Parts: sequence; C-alpha cells; structure tokens
Amino acid sequence: MPIPNAITRTLDLAHRQEKVWDALTTLDGITGWFGSHADGEFKPGHDVRMRWEQHDMEATLAIQVVDPMSVFAYSWGINGAPEGDPRRTYVEFALEPTAGGTRLTVTESGFAQLPDEWLEKSYEGNTEGWRAELDELVAYLDAA
Repeated sequence: MPIPNAITRTLDLAHRQEKVWDALTTLDGITGWFGSHADGEFKPGHDVRMRWEQHDMEATLAIQVVDPMSVFAYSWGINGAPEGDPRRTYVEFALEPTAGGTRLTVTESGFAQLPDEWLEKSYEGNTEGWRAELDELVAYLDAA
C-alpha cells in the first residue's frame, strides 16, 4: 500500500477557540503539551526552537502562518533525514468553532518528497508522534 503524502487528525475539543489557540501559539502553552522548552516568536518569518528533554531531541519550527483563532502553520525538518537536509514537512493546525467547543484539524504534509529508504519510518514515526502529542494536548487542555 502506498504511503500518503499527509497525516491528518481531527479532534473535537470541549474548549473555547481562545484556549486551544493559546495552547498552540504561546511559549507557555506549547511547552505544556508539545515539548519541554521553547523559545522564539510565533510570527510568520520567525522561528520557534523546541526541545524535548525526555527524548534528547530538538527541532526548529519555521513559522509560516498565524491567522488568529483560525490557522497556525509551520515547517520543520523531517524525522530521520540526515543533518542539514533542506527538505521540510508543513504542519497546519486549523481551528473552527463548534457547538461544544472547537474542532482542531492537524495536517502534516510533504512526505511524498522523501526517498524510499526513509519514507515509511518517517511517516509511521510522525503518525505515532502526532497520536501521542495530541493526546497530550487534550490532557493539557482538560487540566488547565
């Protein structure tokens, strides 16, 4: 079975858009669920540097879109790529109000550009990563 170009997950959250937006686009919010440390600015053209101490991992989020309460997007390096590889995937968080709170759709795209030797590992690793990270987002929102 061919591997798709994108990973998409949709969550119906029982929280206001403002609360979800703050969890995605503030340093305090994003470190509450996505990483152990972050610094930088959530503005297009700027970078946010993330660190996951428990995994001894770092990543740079190159901020692409900040449309308040609606769309937040960044590009970042590909899991498993050699150091310095210029290819990136694009991650988009789209929010829309619902009667019970907020629908959040997360899409990471750009896997089709990967060579066969890393495609499956990268795609499956990120699919599992988003499952875990979004579970942490739900727990963070529910506890806040």
